Amino acid sequence: MPAGLRYDWQSRKQRTPELDAADRIARIIAQEIDASPAQVAAAAGLLDGGATVPFVARYRKEATGGLDDTQLRNLAERLAYLRELEARRAAILDQVKAQGKLTADLARAIAGAETKAALEDIYLPFKPKRRSKATVARENGLEPLLRAIQADRSARPEDLAQTYLSESVADAKAALDGARDILVEELSENADLLGLLRRFMQAEAVISAKVVAGKEQVGAKFSDYFDQSEKWASIPAHRALAILRGAKEEVLTVEIAPEPETGAARAEGIVCAALGRLGEGPGDAWLRKTAGWCWRVRLSNTMYIELMAELRARAHAEAIRVFGRNLRDLLLAAPAGPRPTIGLDPGIRTGVKLAAVDATGKLLETATLYPFPPKSDLHGAEAMLAAVIARHGIELIAIGNGTASRETERMVADVLKRLPAGVKPPVKVIVSEAGASVYSASELAAREFPGLDVSLRGAVSIARRLQDPLAELVKVPPESIGVGQYQHDVDQRQLAKTLEAVVEDAVNAVGVDLNTASAPLLAHVAGLGPSLAQNIVAWRDENGAFPSRAALKKVGGLGPRAFEQCAGFLRVRDGKEPLDASAVHPEAYGLARRIVAACGRDIRQIMGQPQALAGIRAEAFVDGSFGLPTVRDILAELEKPGRDPRPSFVTASFAEGVETIGDLRPGMVLEGTVTNVAAFGAFVDIGVHQDGLVHVSQLADRFVKDPNEVVKVGDVVRVRVTEVDQARKRIGLTMRKDGGASAREAQQARGPKPPPGRGPKPAAPGQGGPGALGAALLDALRKG
Repeated sequence: MPAGLRYDWQSRKQRTPELDAADRIARIIAQEIDASPAQVAAAAGLLDGGATVPFVARYRKEATGGLDDTQLRNLAERLAYLRELEARRAAILDQVKAQGKLTADLARAIAGAETKAALEDIYLPFKPKRRSKATVARENGLEPLLRAIQADRSARPEDLAQTYLSESVADAKAALDGARDILVEELSENADLLGLLRRFMQAEAVISAKVVAGKEQVGAKFSDYFDQSEKWASIPAHRALAILRGAKEEVLTVEIAPEPETGAARAEGIVCAALGRLGEGPGDAWLRKTAGWCWRVRLSNTMYIELMAELRARAHAEAIRVFGRNLRDLLLAAPAGPRPTIGLDPGIRTGVKLAAVDATGKLLETATLYPFPPKSDLHGAEAMLAAVIARHGIELIAIGNGTASRETERMVADVLKRLPAGVKPPVKVIVSEAGASVYSASELAAREFPGLDVSLRGAVSIARRLQDPLAELVKVPPESIGVGQYQHDVDQRQLAKTLEAVVEDAVNAVGVDLNTASAPLLAHVAGLGPSLAQNIVAWRDENGAFPSRAALKKVGGLGPRAFEQCAGFLRVRDGKEPLDASAVHPEAYGLARRIVAACGRDIRQIMGQPQALAGIRAEAFVDGSFGLPTVRDILAELEKPGRDPRPSFVTASFAEGVETIGDLRPGMVLEGTVTNVAAFGAFVDIGVHQDGLVHVSQLADRFVKDPNEVVKVGDVVRVRVTEVDQARKRIGLTMRKDGGASAREAQQARGPKPPPGRGPKPAAPGQGGPGALGAALLDALRKG
């Protein structure tokens, strides 16, 4: 859109096609995100001008009417789609006009198309195409034969065809085949017919999967789908993705078609109806037969391709949405805070890797302990651990949840019991180590710890992610963190775009300490990026800590626009300017000082003292530059400067003596941590090296449509064991107070099972994610 129209969307003077399109787009998006066209127009103008979503959501509430980051993300995505649609609409109008075929009715149809698919349907007859059977038939003079059949239904088509024989058309059958090819092409390019069929199929189609003969053994993990059928419109994303994966691995064949008994006849009837009212004459019979042939040979395949693409896009979008939601919950999990911490990366043969870090995450000491076979140096391991605790005043011990985690936890517990009376025992916590090995081998880790063994870097990451999950997890590729389902199957470009937005929103919601943040964390601050983040760290290394936000302007490459976008999200603790430690943007410092002046006290006495601001009326400070939303935000910041939106730190306490799946018994009540949330339930780490599944039907004593209504990643929950299958490593759990439904009742309530597959942890790279584990666990809940 031309820059000159950016802020003039509502103007009714000098209308232009571009302005009309912008107005139409604003109205459409406004309805979709529950806003007004003026809000959409303002937000679009800001985003077009280079503003970031976090900045607009936090510091431009007056302009957008308070649109939040979710609304703004949806707005930006739809804005791109609808602008592409408008550009395509204009191009099609120009091309049809150039062909001399643009009529008033056609122009109205093109203007009224609401989707790209509908627009392309209209354009089909005018689209340059390759030489087809219909083209050859027309060249052979057979189009008049088709018109003759349509005009005189009482005549036998075979008799009419005799008039059209030639050197290229040997007999009546060849003539009628040519007429059929022309009619089939016309029907296939009929926008109204395609729209009717599309809506019919979207409402009535059934997706069916069957096993490829001879693939029963190699494709056993897809056994739930060897003979599966359900409505296309309502199939859950995780089952759709499982079927699509089975088809990709050539284990399953997939069909999308009308329901078997009457659906095909109804589809053929829709095609027949496009030919007008058909009677009982010979020509009517020929037209009816041709319409059926057109459906079976051409249009059914067209609909299959469209619905398969739509199903894939829908399933991908849902999987990406679930991944993004889980990632956000994980990134915004409660931090343990700046406390000296030991990270332990458990291992048996290769030993337990130990890394001690100070309160800021700086590495203090590393070691490798060998308490387990083959070395079995338990005494030496315990002595080393006790010495490190005492030497550095350790307050937290983070234990990775991989192999030997419970054995390591038991060793730590024994050490803590025997600490000298003067040493306060640290708190031990089981921490997800998903992605730690990926970080350890990354270029970033190599730059951060050039002389440190790769295996020990993982222990550092485990320690730091307990102190501050957000600051450490931004260093790990999101797809390696282990909270997605089928992340390797979905559109990778869209996945990366969505996850980057999630990380950006999470980082900016919390805020970043300018003088301690790593370059990877700074890179996600609004207005920055990898290059500016590196420049900031380099300036800090050379000149020392930033004394104020204003000092950012000295960083090379960081201009006024970048400063405007990033400044409010960066914190400077104990600096020259008290407001630098808050989320108040520098552009509003004058307003904040007016509010402080009204209290008659020093700003440092006001900040963090809610009672000092009790008599302040926000409305009294509204002016031409700042509206009520900004004033209220500033008052909230003065009351709790730099407040962290994340919850308080709590940990799950694993039951003593319950360390492996063999220790579990139905009826046990345990505490655990939610590690993943999928459409069909939640996975909970209860400390036995295998996550259990709380199916959606077992999450609460009420109907739950979306598991995220009840739990999120990182929640500490109490569960009751309902089923244990030790041989197949499957655990069923319930959070229902009534003890949970029986396995048979649960199976009946859940309907078709979620996707198949195996994997030791949810979403382990290449293992199919929680969808795969979910099917395995749910299968274990069945009895018969």
